[in-house]
Amino acid sequence: MPGQRSHAALRPRSQTPGMRRRGRRIFAAAVLSAAAAAVAVGLAGGTTAGAAASQLTVADVAPFTGPDAALGPTYLVSCDAATNAINKAGGVLGHTLTCKAVDTRGDPADAVPAVRQLYATTSPTLVIGCTSDEAASVVPIFGANKTVSFCMTGQSEFDHVKFPYFYRLVPPDLSESYAMIAIAHDLKKYKRVALAFGNDIGSQTFVAPAIAAVKAAGETLVSNQTLDLSATTFRTEADAIVLAKPDVILTEALGPTDAAFLSEVKQLNHGKMIPVIGTSATISPDWFKSVSAAVGASTLAGNFWADNLVVETSGPAFSAFKTAIYAEKGKVGQTGDFSTYLTAPGAVHLYDGINLAALAMIESKSTSGTTFKADIEKIGDGVPGATLVYTFAQGAAALKAGKQIRYEGPGGPTNFDAYHDSTGIFQVDTYSAGGAVNVVANLSASELRALGL
Repeated sequence: MPGQRSHAALRPRSQTPGMRRRGRRIFAAAVLSAAAAAVAVGLAGGTTAGAAASQLTVADVAPFTGPDAALGPTYLVSCDAATNAINKAGGVLGHTLTCKAVDTRGDPADAVPAVRQLYATTSPTLVIGCTSDEAASVVPIFGANKTVSFCMTGQSEFDHVKFPYFYRLVPPDLSESYAMIAIAHDLKKYKRVALAFGNDIGSQTFVAPAIAAVKAAGETLVSNQTLDLSATTFRTEADAIVLAKPDVILTEALGPTDAAFLSEVKQLNHGKMIPVIGTSATISPDWFKSVSAAVGASTLAGNFWADNLVVETSGPAFSAFKTAIYAEKGKVGQTGDFSTYLTAPGAVHLYDGINLAALAMIESKSTSGTTFKADIEKIGDGVPGATLVYTFAQGAAALKAGKQIRYEGPGGPTNFDAYHDSTGIFQVDTYSAGGAVNVVANLSASELRALGL
């Protein structure tokens, strides 16, 4: 696989599949502007049809070390799957694609120099990842360098501010927080809610909207605990939650944190598990593996739900996606049930983002972000009379035949708004005792609107 050696050393032995990370609303516009000014603007010009063929770089800008170290490597699963399939189908305008890891360490202070170094050594054609840990500090840099990015952030900064080169196929944090409360209120009829979120940027962004949704749903917030991801024991936080007697705990704390915390909750609650609702980030084989080992697989399976974006689980788009993802099996360490990648948000939506960008390059006859970005929405949303395609190979063939196309991948059809956001409705996921993901319900837009959206 082109470029595999360049990032293999950054893959840990165990990874979490394509989770999206969100961040709190702490980066003001002044910070964003400062980040843009902090980088010397060396424009990533790309190439045009007919220019000398070369390898095009897809940069995976995300944490590879630090508390959220599982995120970057899991996005590489999707990147490798998509680019390998594209290369096998003939590449883009005579070019092959390769993936490059850029470690942000999950910290804006480390992300800016890492991205600055990326542009000093490479002219990336596309950026993926850019999690909530660092998105607010690096998206302006991508824009200054005219590089299209598909980011896995739900931060509010991007809800109503238009960054011309920024695209998002995952929901804002606000709506995901409300989806968790909708599960508690509408599906499970829980009345007493406790919150337990990690102290990282991405997890803390859920807290404020969850509190607002608890109030809107007429429920009672009985405890709100922040979990230090660098700690190894959480007895104080677990004890506070058990004493508050919640019906359910809403959580996202990655790495080993949720496993240790929930194990202590169970112990302090006389061996009985308090039901848990997780974010879409908890839909991962690594999360299931660690937490089920701590509390028991059957116990977790019977007491856990998570929100997730609705994704396709059959049909031609899913079939091609499954083939591409499973071609990476055995290259990414011990991850538990590998099939979890097929519903993990990052794996699904970054795969779609890479395919959308690659097809837009062919349509525009250019790999320059300035030129091809307009065709991303055109190909994603479609135009009257467009031919529906489900894979890059189908789309490339149709474009070569002079047809207009609409791409619909495993994440379903897109519907981009003025801010380049395209999100669908939520589904409710559970685990089997073996770690397989089961879809048990959908959450309608009206259910979320009833909580304030």
